[in-house]
Amino acid sequence: MGASLIAVMGTLLGSVTAYLLQQRGSERTALRRDRLNAVTALIAALADHRRTMWLREDLRLSGAPHDSYEAARAESHATRAAITAPMTTLAILDPSLAPTARAAASAVYDLRGAADTGTLTALREAAILASDRLVEEASKSI
Repeated sequence: MGASLIAVMGTLLGSVTAYLLQQRGSERTALRRDRLNAVTALIAALADHRRTMWLREDLRLSGAPHDSYEAARAESHATRAAITAPMTTLAILDPSLAPTARAAASAVYDLRGAADTGTLTALREAAILASDRLVEEASKSI
C-alpha cells in the first residue's frame, strides 16, 4: 500500500511540475510575441512619420502652395500621434529598449525645420539608421 501511495504522489508531483513548466513557457512565448508586435508597430509608425515629415518639409523647402503644406502638416501630426501607443507599449514590455526607441523617434522628429534639401536628406538617412539600430537591439533582446 505504501508503495502505491508513493507512486501516486510521484505521478501527481510530476504532473504538477510539467504543468507549471508549460505555463511558464507559454508566458515567455506570449511576452516575446507582445514585444515583437510592439517593436514592429513602432518601426511602422516611425516609417510613416518619417515619410510624412519628408513630404511636409520638402513642400516647405520647395515653396509649395500653403494648402498643400497645411495638408501635409496635418498628416504629420496624425502620424506623430500614432507613435505614442507602440512607444509606450514597448517601454513597458522591454524597458531596456526604451532609450533606443526614443532615439529613433527623436531622429525622425529632427526632420522638422531642415535648412535645405541636403540637410533634409541627411536627417532622413540618420532617422533610417536610428530605426535600424532599434531593430538590431530588439533582435538581441526579444
